[in-house]
Amino acid sequence: MAPARFDAVDALRGSAMVWMTIFHFCFDLSHFGYWVQDFRNDPVWIGQRTVIVSLFLFCAGLGQAIAVHQGQGWDRFGRRWLQIAACALLVSAGSFAMFPRSFIYFGVLHAMAVMLPLARVTYGWGRWLWLAGGLALAMPWLAQWALSGPLTDWAVHFNARSLNWLGLVSRKPYTEDYVPLLPWLGVMWWGLASGRWWLERTP
Repeated sequence: MAPARFDAVDALRGSAMVWMTIFHFCFDLSHFGYWVQDFRNDPVWIGQRTVIVSLFLFCAGLGQAIAVHQGQGWDRFGRRWLQIAACALLVSAGSFAMFPRSFIYFGVLHAMAVMLPLARVTYGWGRWLWLAGGLALAMPWLAQWALSGPLTDWAVHFNARSLNWLGLVSRKPYTEDYVPLLPWLGVMWWGLASGRWWLERTP
C-alpha cells in the first residue's frame, strides 16, 4: 500500500519548484547576456533565493516528519539519500566546468545530503527541535561577530573551504551557490518540528 500523500505539502513543494525554475531561467538569461541582472547583490534576487531555499528545506523537514510517522525505513531513506548525493556531485562537476573559479561545492543539494540524516536522527527531539532550530539560525550571526572581533585569528580557518560549509564564517565565500549547514539546518529542523506538530493533530 502506497503511503498517504498530503496535498498541502505537495502544493508547497510544487510552488518552490516552480519558483526555483523561474529564478534559474532568469539567472540563465542574465548569464548569457539577454537580461543582465545582479544576482549577487540585488536584494530582490537575494531575497527570492532566500525564500526559495527556505521553502525547499522547510518542506524537506516536513517530508522527514511524514516519512518517519509513516514508518519509512532506513533502506528506503538510504536510496533517496544516494540520489541526492549523486546529484550534488553532478552539480559540483557541472558548475566546475562552467565556473571553475566559483564552482558549487556546498549548495542546496550538498546541504540536503548532510542535513537529511541529521533530521532523521533528531526526529525524537520533539519540542526541542524548535529551540535547536532557533539556535542554528542564530549561530552564524554570533560566529560572524566573534570572528570579526575577539576570535579574529580563527577567521582564516573557519573561512577556508574545509570548514566554511559549516556556516560559521566572517565573510561569504565566492561561489555560485552557498547553503551552509548553519543557519539552514535550523529551517529544516523547524520544518521537522512543524511536521510533527501537524501530524499529532491530524486524524
